[in-house]
Amino acid sequence: MAKAAFIGLGVMGYHMAAHLKNRGGHEVTVYNRTAAKADAWVAEHGGAGADTPAGAAADADFVFACVGNDDDLRAVTTGADGAFAAMKKGAIFIDNTTASAAVARELDDTAKAAGFGFIDAPVSGGEAGAVNGALTVMCGGDPGVFDRAKPVIESYAKMVGLMGPAGSGQLTKMVNQICIAGLVQGLSEGIHFAKRAGLDVEAVIDVISKGAAGSWQMENRHKTMDAGEYDHGFAVDWMRKDLEIVLSEADRNGAGLPVTALVDQFYKDVQNMGGRRWDTSSLLARLERIAGDR
Repeated sequence: MAKAAFIGLGVMGYHMAAHLKNRGGHEVTVYNRTAAKADAWVAEHGGAGADTPAGAAADADFVFACVGNDDDLRAVTTGADGAFAAMKKGAIFIDNTTASAAVARELDDTAKAAGFGFIDAPVSGGEAGAVNGALTVMCGGDPGVFDRAKPVIESYAKMVGLMGPAGSGQLTKMVNQICIAGLVQGLSEGIHFAKRAGLDVEAVIDVISKGAAGSWQMENRHKTMDAGEYDHGFAVDWMRKDLEIVLSEADRNGAGLPVTALVDQFYKDVQNMGGRRWDTSSLLARLERIAGDR
């Protein structure tokens, strides 16, 4: 059993912290910007709450964070009452936020100078993966630090991999989002086409999902897409935040991402339709709006 802290109890972090305590058996202290959320977590799972990130991190062996963006991450690490000022020598900070590779490298340098480890460890699998403790975790950092952190991360994961030095986890998550963006647009167009052609969507998916067209998105989202139900899952706002990071990194490294850039604009259209909190599969709603189907 290790002493752990978890900073950020949002849609993902709330469940990830619970798995650290209940499945991993670790002693967990939590912090959340809205204190009522931390109070609710402690009431449900036990452990302890802290008033600041520094308070949560003090004396912890492993400190986890899952917050919104680069600025939020800096605030809870190196900002006023941030975790970094309280972390002990030899501890490890594991950042599950989807953020930029640049901030990962920045925080890794700061951590090394202070004598503790840092792993950038963004996750994939959505809220369902967090609830079920079945996330995929893409890590960047030093191998020795990763080897110590991996067994603890596995409390909420089905796959944990080291992708390279600091920032590599974030870069891998960018690849993940690039692939998902194009895939969901293709699935949306396929379902839209099937409907316009008068086909039974369920029958079509039952057949093609067993072949080369099959995907997690197809298996898990086709029913709700066909029904026009999008009030669940990974929000469009979050995907646009992630794609902004992707496109910024592509500008830096020279990668050509024409489909990703186009799908990002399609998600902007969905936001303008009122779908900011809809699931990313709502790209179909955009096509149906254009065609006048709904």
